[in-house]
Amino acid sequence: MGVLLETNLDLPNRRSGKVRDLYDVTLDNGADALLIVATDRVSAFDVVLANGLPGKGIVLTQLSKFWFDYFADAVPHHLLSTDVADVPGLSADERKLLDRRIMLCRKTTVVPIECIARGYITGSGWKDYQVNGEVCGIELPTGLRNCDRLEQALFTPSTKAATGHDENISFAEGVEVVGEELMSWLSDMTLELYGKAQVYALERGIILADTKFEFGQIDGQPTPLLIDEIFTPDSSRFWPADEWQPGREQPSFDKQIVRNYLETVVAAGEWDKTPPGPLLPDEVVEKSQLRYLEAFELLTGTSLTL
Repeated sequence: MGVLLETNLDLPNRRSGKVRDLYDVTLDNGADALLIVATDRVSAFDVVLANGLPGKGIVLTQLSKFWFDYFADAVPHHLLSTDVADVPGLSADERKLLDRRIMLCRKTTVVPIECIARGYITGSGWKDYQVNGEVCGIELPTGLRNCDRLEQALFTPSTKAATGHDENISFAEGVEVVGEELMSWLSDMTLELYGKAQVYALERGIILADTKFEFGQIDGQPTPLLIDEIFTPDSSRFWPADEWQPGREQPSFDKQIVRNYLETVVAAGEWDKTPPGPLLPDEVVEKSQLRYLEAFELLTGTSLTL
């Protein structure tokens, strides 16, 4: 299939993120809603790369739908529909182009805290630990190896940046932004969802090393809604459980394949992690696409044809 890198729908208030295009829509019942289109763009180190992964947006949307349904009784969420027929104002060609890629969602005010759960020490957390024995200001035991499992999962929030890199913050700094009650709720819900998903994934042969969430609020409703994407290869690190070996980088079901390749480009002095992003070679694209599909099939128990 072809790769979808951009949309330009005749709908109001188009916004473009690293991976998703957003539009405002008015439903047939008069309610305002948000249309989220998952493109095939690839973002790494907060930079959109020159090419994408064909069908990636379909995998992200369908896997998010699976998880929103799975956790429907645990936390309210923003998803209304993933059926392109429910989106008003689209042509037949647009509906075909966007099939399986869209989420029609409730509109919320985004909580300006990115909620990250870490069950293993890896990535930026491992880099921090090597410097000062801490991850995001949380002191950890000495002697941990790269990709070791943590005795207790960590809640490591960051601020939501409109552009550039998000900034890790302490729990206390988060309280200054959103208040203690909401910050405590975010921490508890993040670790609860992560813990349940971690158990579910492990039963299916996948280690969920870490993940991130976003939440939004609707005026008059006391409980925040789970928004954006959840437990996808873009928002999480997935490792094959039978190949896990602490002390080294792990084979991965997520875009770590892309990150690892880019680190070699950086090491060679060919890129400095600033825009524009480099072109991914065909081999990296193909391997990443297959891993995304494999993760989907293991987690959902169903196959996905792109």
